[in-house]
Amino acid sequence: MADEIAADFCSRTSKGIPMLGLGTWQNEDPEACAESVRTALETGYRHVDTAQAYDNEDAVGEGIASADVDREELFLATKLWIDNLGADDVAETARESMDRLGVDYLDMLYVHWPAGEYDPEETLGALSELYDEGLIENVGVSNFMPEDLETAIDVCDAPIAANQVELHPLLQQPELRETCENYDVDVVAYSPLARGQVFNHEGIQNVAARHGVSEAQVSLAWLREKGVVAIPKATGEDHIEDNWESLMVELDRSDVDTIDNIDDVSREVDPDFAPWN
Repeated sequence: MADEIAADFCSRTSKGIPMLGLGTWQNEDPEACAESVRTALETGYRHVDTAQAYDNEDAVGEGIASADVDREELFLATKLWIDNLGADDVAETARESMDRLGVDYLDMLYVHWPAGEYDPEETLGALSELYDEGLIENVGVSNFMPEDLETAIDVCDAPIAANQVELHPLLQQPELRETCENYDVDVVAYSPLARGQVFNHEGIQNVAARHGVSEAQVSLAWLREKGVVAIPKATGEDHIEDNWESLMVELDRSDVDTIDNIDDVSREVDPDFAPWN
């Protein structure tokens, strides 16, 4: 089974983003964070996501360093916080993030939110310079609404590779997914398990029971079916492995329809400065 999972995991988006990654939001204990990153990489994950605001880039870097994985195999992403989006701050704090992570380039650098010091031309101009210098392989945005994304694409000299947003069976975001598809922008889902809410939904429970798998695995398989990259947070080895094994779950048409037809909506991340507020 491990070989089958590894073979499935080799599939990446056209931008080279592995379809399943490890999210590290609210994984703030340095020792636990480093251990979860190490465990995930040694399980087979090759995508790790962090952010300046998570205050754990040092620990993520320690986990990467302790795992027996070549840097070239790893897709590593972090995000610029809303206070660090002026041109000079972008350049300076991106390098500081790389120092904390112990790497000399990033596979993806996101604008965390279109808020605070964000100015499309200034912020994305600075990111384009980092891209041209080879310090970042991809420019990404996060929590961008369709109109925010369209503006970013218009003003950014570098291609916008991905939009990272909250997305799960209880917040399916069809319009946003369609906009991203139209512009060839990958969608990366944070909180893909709705911070545990998917475990309590009857429709997802029924699909999970039919397949003899967890509700988490069903939700992650549904996202993969939609072409969406998922980065669930997991700290314990059991959860890391359970999410990993979602790569073996194949949903049929009726399973997908069941989830597509969920009417419940639950947005778990909703700060006042979000562009939809």
